Amino acid sequence: MGDVWPQAMPGPDGADYGSVEFTPQGAFEVRSFQSFRLRYRVGQYGLDDTGAIKIIGRWTTDQGAVQFDDPRAINFVSATASNGVGLELHAERYPHQRPWYNGIRITVKRGYMRPGDVIELVLGDRSGGSPGFRLQTFPESAFEFRVLADPCATGVFLPVASPHIEIIPGSPKTWHLIAPTLRRPNEMFSVGIRAEDHWGNATYPGNAVLYLKADQPVEGLPKKIVPKTGARGKKVEGLSVSHASDVSFTLQDENGGQLAVSNPMHVREGAVAAYWGDLHGQSGETVGINPMRQYLEFARDVAFLDVTSHQANDFQITNAFWAEINRLSAEFNNDGRLTVFPGYEWSANTPLGGDHNVFFLQEGETIHRSSHALLTDRSDIGDDATNLSDLFAKLQGRDCVIYAHIGGRPAEISFDHDAKLRTAVEVHSDWGTFEWLMHDAFELGHRVGLVCNSDGHKGAPGACYPGASEFGAYSGLTCFLAEGLTRDAIFQAMRRRRHYGTTGCRMALDVKVQLGSSGVVFSRDPAVYDVPSEASEIAEMGDIACTDLTQVDVSVACHAHAPILRVDVLRGAELIHRHRPYDGEPLGSRLRVEWQGAEYRGRGRETYWTGELRLEGAQISRMKRINAWNPERWSELNDSQTVALNTITTGNFGGLDLWLDGPLSGRLTCKTSLVDANVILDDLAIDGLEFDAGGLDRKLKAYALPDSLSQSKVDLRTPVSLLETGDTPIWVRVTTEDGFVAWSSPIYLIKDTA
Repeated sequence: MGDVWPQAMPGPDGADYGSVEFTPQGAFEVRSFQSFRLRYRVGQYGLDDTGAIKIIGRWTTDQGAVQFDDPRAINFVSATASNGVGLELHAERYPHQRPWYNGIRITVKRGYMRPGDVIELVLGDRSGGSPGFRLQTFPESAFEFRVLADPCATGVFLPVASPHIEIIPGSPKTWHLIAPTLRRPNEMFSVGIRAEDHWGNATYPGNAVLYLKADQPVEGLPKKIVPKTGARGKKVEGLSVSHASDVSFTLQDENGGQLAVSNPMHVREGAVAAYWGDLHGQSGETVGINPMRQYLEFARDVAFLDVTSHQANDFQITNAFWAEINRLSAEFNNDGRLTVFPGYEWSANTPLGGDHNVFFLQEGETIHRSSHALLTDRSDIGDDATNLSDLFAKLQGRDCVIYAHIGGRPAEISFDHDAKLRTAVEVHSDWGTFEWLMHDAFELGHRVGLVCNSDGHKGAPGACYPGASEFGAYSGLTCFLAEGLTRDAIFQAMRRRRHYGTTGCRMALDVKVQLGSSGVVFSRDPAVYDVPSEASEIAEMGDIACTDLTQVDVSVACHAHAPILRVDVLRGAELIHRHRPYDGEPLGSRLRVEWQGAEYRGRGRETYWTGELRLEGAQISRMKRINAWNPERWSELNDSQTVALNTITTGNFGGLDLWLDGPLSGRLTCKTSLVDANVILDDLAIDGLEFDAGGLDRKLKAYALPDSLSQSKVDLRTPVSLLETGDTPIWVRVTTEDGFVAWSSPIYLIKDTA
């Protein structure tokens, strides 16, 4: 891995700088309280006055913040020296270079330590009443406590040892049943079953006996399912449906209790099927956790993805690891079961173009890094592409596709554009929601599709929760509409923008535009390709099309796992039509409050919504949270009139539903860290009220809803006028009652003025 340590060393071997004993070892449950004892024995160089050791961990961890002052509180850490010398303890957020952040520094003060002396550190010292050290929220096969030493007090810290533990998921709390979204009659498919713990981690189902039911005839459906011991996912294969239908599956326990209902599955004749992918994540060889092999196994066997890719930061990819990325991509790629693309994350700083994902059709391609920031082998530094224009130039003629990505570093798509290479922008990941990037593309005249991924660092591509870290959202997914599950077919869908993205649900979504008798569609972007047009009265998702009409009809068909809250038809950044399936229904006694947005476009985009909601003249009978991904930041019902807020958004939205004890009446007062608002409930309607909170699209909303929603399927048709100049991008955003969002890739209409 690209893991750079100092080249200057006081002696020939790390063993000369000390040794480490660590207890207890073994497996420990996520977010549990533990106590660990680490004994550092001083090596042959001693430990000089102001010399120090460090215990460091990976950046990904969201474990408890250590403290040294209150022996009764959580995460109390103590340290003693066997010779009685003074020790000074400091918590260091960045004690070393990436990915080794989150550290404790123990410095010798007013003395020294001889070879053989011992520093004993207790993480989660319970002797004074502390419950212990709180572990991170997600599993890890080898969580390291890496020990560094500076025996000569030079400020140069060298690795001594790396004891580790296994962190395992908790017991099952929820079950998930994952079906394909679109298949053709008699086409074989599988259904995936996964249990998750309190934090959303895929977990072991124990001795569960499961029963899978379908509301339509399904060939090959087993009567009883017993999950394999030691597996976190169960794939039921060899299924098929002989006729066109809509199918829903139900998972039951042995007593007939319902555990989960699948996303809807459509069986239709047609040229394409739907394949779900998360093409963006990292493993422990760079800044994530667990080996890449485990990453791919999770994608295939636990998240039940159809398409994936490993996207390590380029400046950490050694030549050996680039070879391993290619080797494992080839090994796991299996037509009809899992499509894996070799690739990497080109990770330039934002002013030079920012993060972009590079996907190759085949193995064996040259990696063009943004820099060699963490690589000591500089033999291939001449292959680097230090800015986006360089990258586009070096990839000319190569079989590859590029996405613009918003992670820690935002992409800057205005730096340069190549329509042959950059086919999409990523609008959602674990980092949050970035619909503004699509708006940027429209303003710049780029004809790009829309994707959602996880950029997961926790070894769970396709099912990655934010936990208690700076990530603020659940994994995104991209649905590819392709002829088959092969690299060639998925690449064709990528290049034609035949895909849509979601914030993690597997919704069926279809968008078409009626072009009229004069309509034509281009297989590739006519601005950069010399391609003939094809006569067509219909443009499909991702198409670039031409018509002489000044107004077109847009048809939208969506079928979700949950009731649909609204369907928005968009023209560029402009909302043209909003459809609510419950329009005209009585509003009842339900009040929804939402908060959304980010601080700004960069790394510190987290927005903390703290404060309270208070009702006057009404009582709360029931509350339900929306997109409350961090259980430790859930909004809490203090009493029948007050809700305490302690939540986070990173461009996405959260919220809650309040059912009152009568019709909406009285006053709602919202006092938060970002906005104060007063809402007269008697006047509140479905459009509601909106309060600006500064920042980046940051706002608080309050609106009325019917007491219950039931319609999970929408078919609508609405007219949209073409813009007078330039392209008319038409796309759709669908929001479900439980907070998931789906966006279609735009259809780009060129007005025929001939």
